[in-house]
Amino acid sequence: MRGLRDILFEGATQKTAIGHFNFSDLAGFRAITDAAKELGLPVMVGLSEGERSAVSPSMAAALVADARARGIEIFLNADHTHSLKNAVLAAQAGFDEIIFDASHLPYAENVQQTKTVVSELRKINPQIVIEGELGFIGASSQVLDVVPEESRRFTDPIQAREFCLQTGIDVLAPAVGTMHGMVRAMVSGSERKHLDIARIKQLSELTGLPLTLHGGSGTDDADFTAGILAGLRIIHVNTELRLAWREGVQQSLDEMPNEIAPYKLLESSYERIKAIVIARLKLFNRIS
Repeated sequence: MRGLRDILFEGATQKTAIGHFNFSDLAGFRAITDAAKELGLPVMVGLSEGERSAVSPSMAAALVADARARGIEIFLNADHTHSLKNAVLAAQAGFDEIIFDASHLPYAENVQQTKTVVSELRKINPQIVIEGELGFIGASSQVLDVVPEESRRFTDPIQAREFCLQTGIDVLAPAVGTMHGMVRAMVSGSERKHLDIARIKQLSELTGLPLTLHGGSGTDDADFTAGILAGLRIIHVNTELRLAWREGVQQSLDEMPNEIAPYKLLESSYERIKAIVIARLKLFNRIS
């Protein structure tokens, strides 16, 4: 199987991005992996620190190993890790990528903590992909009433270049127009997130690194495509999947009020999540 670095390199030459989808139960994991297998495309699955309280690092690694044994090209990411301790635990469990997120700290502290994490993780696995974050993207995949004012603070390309050089990261997560979660108007479809494409292009050129788009849920499809052409190589989608999971459960409860078997009640959630992942993977890989 190709490594994640190979996938990112090929994405740069082919102008594609790998889709990253979070999960916290087996229905979600099965939907993501079945979608990737059906399309024959690589996929990333991620667990935030909160999600790792529901699915432990070792459990996630076992699920990924099983998926690989079934011929699925899948990579495991420790999403938004805020401490060296948790980053080390994920690396020791065999995660392919660690996102160390100290973006809430002053710039100098972000640099110092990220640099330390890079150094320590390299001792565990020299091939592990380490992502750093610079700029405000938010911290929770939920439905909001209004767009946070902080999300309008985009990453400065010049500072980003210095950040990458000082920390030694492999991938950069910048703020370029998205945020975690969605506002209610995005859920209804009346509003979409839009990306600063020129900034993405400049960030890509100045840093020379693959860029990750966090908070992809609710983003305009045309912006996704333009962003990929400009330098995005990993795109995260989570809130859309959580909404699909909830809507699926509600549908099952409404249609089968006497059903108590969890696997039957979660089937609608599985189908809804799978449909979203298929659509996103096709878009990110420029497949019509």
